[in-house]
Amino acid sequence: MTASEVVMGVIFLSQIVLGVLGNCSLLYRYLFLHFTGCRLRSTDLILKHLIVANLVTLLCRGVPETMAAFSWQVCLSHAGCKLLFYLHRLSRGASMGSTCLLSVSWAITISPRDSRPAELKVKAAKYVGSSLCLIWVLCGLVNVIFLTHMTGKWSKKNHTSLKDFGYCTSVRQDKTTESLYTVLLSVPEVSCLGLMLWTSSSMVSVLYRHRQQMRHIHRTNVTPRSSPESRATKTILLLVSTYICFYALSCIFQVWLSLTYNPHWLLLNTSAIVAGLFPAVSPFLLLSRDSSVSRLSVAFIRNRKAPAHVTNG
Repeated sequence: MTASEVVMGVIFLSQIVLGVLGNCSLLYRYLFLHFTGCRLRSTDLILKHLIVANLVTLLCRGVPETMAAFSWQVCLSHAGCKLLFYLHRLSRGASMGSTCLLSVSWAITISPRDSRPAELKVKAAKYVGSSLCLIWVLCGLVNVIFLTHMTGKWSKKNHTSLKDFGYCTSVRQDKTTESLYTVLLSVPEVSCLGLMLWTSSSMVSVLYRHRQQMRHIHRTNVTPRSSPESRATKTILLLVSTYICFYALSCIFQVWLSLTYNPHWLLLNTSAIVAGLFPAVSPFLLLSRDSSVSRLSVAFIRNRKAPAHVTNG
């Protein structure tokens, strides 16, 4: 085992540990508020699904990559490789769909009352749960193709017809089939990216108009405190922007991999690290900027103290 392999293994291991701890911490806080009877927003349900997708992405890709980097034997059967890559692609698509739905939902929530999206506020909140289920189902259907051409490392097929991923291999397809697969996988992803860019620009516009109104109202030198809606909007914009940047970087490596006949191990590992950046970083962005959980915790404590105070009185 070379020094470069050890470095890669440490990077993978650090990414998994930090990502799992961050996502589990955020998920625990939301579950605590849910089981204690606190009323959460519809966006909080989306975030819980995003956390689950992040965890599956980190574990399905990060664990075998870490074992392979440390030269530990990864014995995966054909079914194991198919399931592992399928779950990774499923969670990756669900992560993108959840981030897109979060952006669209919040853009509708903060839209002005006289705008057309404002009419969808009540309806949008009702269909968040069904929309999330639909995202998981569609991602599952689109990525079924990974169940067909992924195979184990020790396949009896001709070596020249296989592409090695370190711990699993994939059967090479002809150029026409690969092009069809690329289009099939790219259409929903490009659609989600387009929606995220459109809703992000809409939220930026709303924030700008809100800031102009605050400047008009407050003519003093004291800077007014931003509203909870503005802070939440900035958090979601940061989350969406981070996702778009990491996704664009990941796409570059994915295209590079698809055009490489026998990709080098460094290219494979770097691509896997980039793919795990958003699942590992996003929970810390939410924990550091989203104050809604802390606010709801304080409200829960106050609600529990209130009946005791009344009884004592």
